[in-house]
Amino acid sequence: QVQLVESGGGLVQPGGSLRLSCTASGISVIFNDMGWYRQTPGKERELVAAITRIGYTNYADSVKGRVTISRDIGKNTAYLQMNSLKPEDTAVYYCNIRRLGIPGDYWGTGTLVTVSA
Repeated sequence: QVQLVESGGGLVQPGGSLRLSCTASGISVIFNDMGWYRQTPGKERELVAAITRIGYTNYADSVKGRVTISRDIGKNTAYLQMNSLKPEDTAVYYCNIRRLGIPGDYWGTGTLVTVSA
Protein backbone atom coordinates (compact mmCIF):
# COMPACT_ATOMS: atom_id res chain seq x y z
CA GLN A 1 0.00 0.00 0.00
CA VAL A 2 1.35 3.42 -0.98
CA GLN A 3 1.53 6.01 1.77
CA LEU A 4 2.93 9.54 1.77
CA VAL A 5 3.53 11.40 5.03
CA GLU A 6 4.34 15.12 5.02
CA SER A 7 6.04 16.92 7.88
CA GLY A 8 7.87 20.15 8.62
CA GLY A 9 5.06 22.66 8.48
CA GLY A 10 4.45 25.23 11.17
CA LEU A 11 4.36 28.92 11.99
CA VAL A 12 7.13 31.13 10.64
CA GLN A 13 7.66 34.87 10.36
CA PRO A 14 7.77 36.61 6.99
CA GLY A 15 11.24 36.20 5.53
CA GLY A 16 11.80 32.95 7.37
CA SER A 17 12.47 29.45 6.04
CA LEU A 18 10.99 25.98 6.30
CA ARG A 19 11.90 22.59 4.89
CA LEU A 20 8.98 20.29 4.23
CA SER A 21 9.53 16.53 4.04
CA CYS A 22 7.56 13.81 2.29
CA THR A 23 8.44 10.28 3.34
CA ALA A 24 7.07 7.59 1.05
CA SER A 25 6.37 3.92 1.62
CA GLY A 26 5.37 1.41 -1.02
CA ILE A 27 6.69 3.64 -3.81
CA SER A 28 10.01 5.16 -4.83
CA VAL A 29 10.58 8.91 -4.75
CA ILE A 30 13.36 8.51 -7.33
CA PHE A 31 11.80 6.40 -10.08
CA ASN A 32 8.60 8.40 -10.36
CA ASP A 33 7.51 11.99 -10.96
CA MET A 34 6.85 14.07 -7.86
CA GLY A 35 5.34 17.42 -6.94
CA TRP A 36 4.43 19.71 -4.09
CA TYR A 37 1.05 21.44 -4.19
CA ARG A 38 -0.68 23.87 -1.89
CA GLN A 39 -4.27 24.84 -1.19
CA THR A 40 -6.19 27.41 0.84
CA PRO A 41 -9.91 27.26 1.66
CA GLY A 42 -12.09 28.14 -1.32
CA LYS A 43 -9.24 28.00 -3.81
CA GLU A 44 -8.02 25.37 -6.23
CA ARG A 45 -5.01 23.30 -5.38
CA GLU A 46 -2.01 24.73 -7.20
CA LEU A 47 1.37 23.36 -8.16
CA VAL A 48 4.32 24.78 -6.22
CA ALA A 49 7.18 22.63 -7.50
CA ALA A 50 7.65 19.43 -9.47
CA ILE A 51 10.50 17.13 -10.44
CA THR A 52 10.48 14.37 -13.02
CA ARG A 53 12.11 10.99 -12.74
CA ILE A 54 15.13 12.24 -14.69
CA GLY A 55 15.45 15.45 -12.71
CA TYR A 56 13.67 18.17 -14.68
CA THR A 57 12.13 20.73 -12.33
CA ASN A 58 9.26 23.17 -12.64
CA TYR A 59 8.26 25.95 -10.23
CA ALA A 60 5.29 28.23 -9.94
CA ASP A 61 6.09 31.81 -10.88
CA SER A 62 5.10 32.94 -7.40
CA VAL A 63 7.87 30.89 -5.74
CA LYS A 64 10.69 30.90 -8.30
CA GLY A 65 13.97 31.78 -6.67
CA ARG A 66 12.65 31.00 -3.18
CA VAL A 67 11.85 27.27 -3.38
CA THR A 68 13.84 24.15 -4.21
CA ILE A 69 12.52 20.60 -4.63
CA SER A 70 14.87 17.68 -4.01
CA ARG A 71 14.95 13.96 -3.21
CA ASP A 72 17.01 11.64 -1.01
CA ILE A 73 17.05 8.06 -2.26
CA GLY A 74 18.55 6.71 0.98
CA LYS A 75 15.62 8.01 3.03
CA ASN A 76 13.05 7.62 0.23
CA THR A 77 12.07 11.18 1.06
CA ALA A 78 11.34 14.30 -0.97
CA TYR A 79 11.90 17.82 0.31
CA LEU A 80 10.64 21.30 -0.37
CA GLN A 81 13.04 23.95 0.90
CA MET A 82 11.26 27.29 1.19
CA ASN A 83 13.07 30.55 1.87
CA SER A 84 12.03 34.20 2.09
CA LEU A 85 8.51 33.14 2.98
CA LYS A 86 5.63 35.56 2.47
CA PRO A 87 2.17 35.69 4.10
CA GLU A 88 0.65 34.62 0.77
CA ASP A 89 2.58 31.34 1.06
CA THR A 90 0.25 30.34 3.89
CA ALA A 91 -1.51 27.12 2.85
CA VAL A 92 -1.76 23.40 3.38
CA TYR A 93 1.05 21.78 1.41
CA TYR A 94 0.57 18.36 -0.15
CA CYS A 95 3.06 15.84 -1.51
CA ASN A 96 2.17 14.07 -4.75
CA ILE A 97 3.72 11.11 -6.55
CA ARG A 98 2.62 10.09 -10.03
CA ARG A 99 3.76 6.50 -10.44
CA LEU A 100 5.19 5.43 -13.76
CA GLY A 101 4.71 1.97 -15.22
CA ILE A 102 1.54 0.82 -13.52
CA PRO A 103 -0.37 4.14 -13.42
CA GLY A 104 -1.06 5.64 -10.04
CA ASP A 105 -1.51 9.09 -8.49
CA TYR A 106 -0.92 9.40 -4.76
CA TRP A 107 -1.31 12.19 -2.22
CA GLY A 108 -0.33 12.81 1.36
CA THR A 109 -2.73 14.32 3.87
CA GLY A 110 -0.93 17.65 3.98
CA THR A 111 1.06 19.84 6.36
CA LEU A 112 0.04 23.37 7.31
CA VAL A 113 2.38 26.30 6.71
CA THR A 114 1.45 29.62 8.29
CA VAL A 115 3.51 32.72 7.55
CA SER A 116 2.65 35.52 9.94
CA ALA A 117 4.30 38.08 12.15
